[in-house]
Amino acid sequence: MTVTVLAVLGLVASRFGLSAIPAYLLAGLLLGPNEPEFLSLIEPSEVTEFVAELGVIFLLFFLGLEFTLERFRRSGMHLGIGGSLDLVVNAGLGLIVGVIAFGFTFPAIILAAGIYVSSSAVAVKGLIDFRRLADDETDLVLAILIFEDIAVAFVLAFAGGGGGEVTETLELLTRAIGFIAASLAASRWLARPIDRLLDAMPREFFLLFTFALLVGMSAVAEELGLSEAIGALMAGVVLSGTSVRGEIEERFLGFRDLFAALFFFVFGLAIDVDALSSLGWLIALAVALSVAGKLVSTYGAGRVGGFTRRQSLNAGSALVARGEFTVILAQVAAANPAIAASARRDLVAFSGLYVLATAVVGVLLMKESKRLGRRLFPARPTLIQGGTRADGAS
Repeated sequence: MTVTVLAVLGLVASRFGLSAIPAYLLAGLLLGPNEPEFLSLIEPSEVTEFVAELGVIFLLFFLGLEFTLERFRRSGMHLGIGGSLDLVVNAGLGLIVGVIAFGFTFPAIILAAGIYVSSSAVAVKGLIDFRRLADDETDLVLAILIFEDIAVAFVLAFAGGGGGEVTETLELLTRAIGFIAASLAASRWLARPIDRLLDAMPREFFLLFTFALLVGMSAVAEELGLSEAIGALMAGVVLSGTSVRGEIEERFLGFRDLFAALFFFVFGLAIDVDALSSLGWLIALAVALSVAGKLVSTYGAGRVGGFTRRQSLNAGSALVARGEFTVILAQVAAANPAIAASARRDLVAFSGLYVLATAVVGVLLMKESKRLGRRLFPARPTLIQGGTRADGAS
């Protein structure tokens, strides 16, 4: 029944041009242990926790598959300028909100990262739905998403174990840097040997090898004191440079879609709606700062990168929505015993409600950005021989 409800909600969201992520979160929020009670059909349990863990692993594995070193190199100037400006502005604004909520503590860093990072899933879906993949400014959008994935990978690595003594957290960060660096090196230098190994395998062993690598790297990450999620992400990165990446995506796509939907639904079950009374003003502040921060930072990066004012606005609107990484960070941090129970509850409640708001606002802004661009930046007449013409850009 749950899967049927999620499928219907996903179709409805798609029909209105919205991401399915807020729909899944809303379903969990409504069907979970909240008011009204007659809708409370499902309680969080060990089963739902297990499903959520599988959802995180498959979701991050697929995100890792999209990260290739070739794509990283192609991003060029946009990666450096756009990514750095985005980090300074939006992580800075996120840290302000985090400090207001939790003071100068580890949960404030987790909240700042959740506010900083845009949703790759929502952004790419919007680019496809609104036929913008071929637009010039899409290169800037993708470059910033790549930069964010790298930055948040480090936070994600120790979100489940950091927050204790300073020396312990620094040691954990060092292990995280080493694990990520080793994974990137493997993606660069082991792609061809892995290709030869997979080509020599029967197809059923090909699937088993992929699954074993995913589980194995998750286990290694956990053994290092890191989150299993970063192991899944790096497993995808290792295989992203192989020639069989497309086949892996095709064969595991059904698992990703199913368990990702269940993950967001289960996360929605854990959202405490009553927290809205105490966190509502903070969420409203975060949404306002998030929208302004993404638009201003990306607009600035676009202008420096040679894009027109309208193109820069289009790029900024594509990055407003928050989604999977924000929720995953909160989910991983919620299992961290070094964080106080009240802070963990607030992180989960804030992240779920914040993603609901920014995902809807972001998609609507993206849909209307070209119209807004024409109003905010009207075409200026340029003198030519024999008259004038309108000088503008899409």
